[in-house]
Amino acid sequence: MNKMKIGVMLVNLGTPDSPTPQALSRYLWQFLTDPRVVDLPKWRWFPLLKGIILPLRSKLVAKNYASIWTEKGSPLLAISRQQQQALQQYFDQQNLGICVEVGMTYGQPSIEQALQKLTDQQAEKIIVLPLYPQYSSSTTGAVFDALAKCLQTQRGFLPFEFIHSYHLNNDYIEALVESINAATLKQDEFLLFSFHGIPLRYEIMGDYYREHCQQTVTAVVERLGLKENRWLLSFQSRFGREEWLQPYTDKFLMQAAKQNIKKVAVICPGFSADCLETLEEIEEENKENFLNNGGESYRYIPALNSQSKHIEMMANLILARI
Repeated sequence: MNKMKIGVMLVNLGTPDSPTPQALSRYLWQFLTDPRVVDLPKWRWFPLLKGIILPLRSKLVAKNYASIWTEKGSPLLAISRQQQQALQQYFDQQNLGICVEVGMTYGQPSIEQALQKLTDQQAEKIIVLPLYPQYSSSTTGAVFDALAKCLQTQRGFLPFEFIHSYHLNNDYIEALVESINAATLKQDEFLLFSFHGIPLRYEIMGDYYREHCQQTVTAVVERLGLKENRWLLSFQSRFGREEWLQPYTDKFLMQAAKQNIKKVAVICPGFSADCLETLEEIEEENKENFLNNGGESYRYIPALNSQSKHIEMMANLILARI
């Protein structure tokens, strides 16, 4: 089927090397100095980041990471490795001559390291799959920037294809539906779709992330046959003082019981692997927000991670470009 040797790069956000303030400071500096993430002028942002935000936030976030850290490192890295191995096995079984590596936009293993590994394996073409179903300039755009930065130093870089988004991909929607069905929603249980937020200003400047999130949720809700009063799309993980996309996940959960929503199941379709934002923020912190404000039952439906349907979806996205 395939004569050309293909290299596949799975890309996710990244992770600190360890759950320590020092490691978090290094990681957050790389993350928060990316103009795709924070676009404030350097002269204004860098002193604030270095002098106030990093010293305070590194200690706080290190404690949060420590609460979810595993023997294999951060959950995001461990699951990314599982995805890589499962996808590699999938291709090997079909004898396709496709090699798979993991790269992170921030931290290790870097996109540059993944690119070098694929080159060392004599890949003749590379397919880059950012594991963000819904496009945002702050995530997918940042992956493209990091890749372009690596290629700037190469006179003759390998041809590549870049998968922009897959928010309405049928395999992806089916995987989400299957995951929710497996969780067996109760008759009186409310389903919350929580996505990572972005500043509202980014949307005004042209980022269409919210539209992709809405399209994903609409497709899933239609296939589940959920009534309008049984679900909501919200946005989590905001940072700083400016307005982000609303409604906010935490604020909704603190007010939900007052709207007679006493039982909630939360799913985070924008996260392809469980990480700090799902395991600590959603499964722990927001559970407390809900139960301490009149909620009776709360559960988190895990990300697609290395589920077989998710791996098949990745494989089909890649094979469609060969």
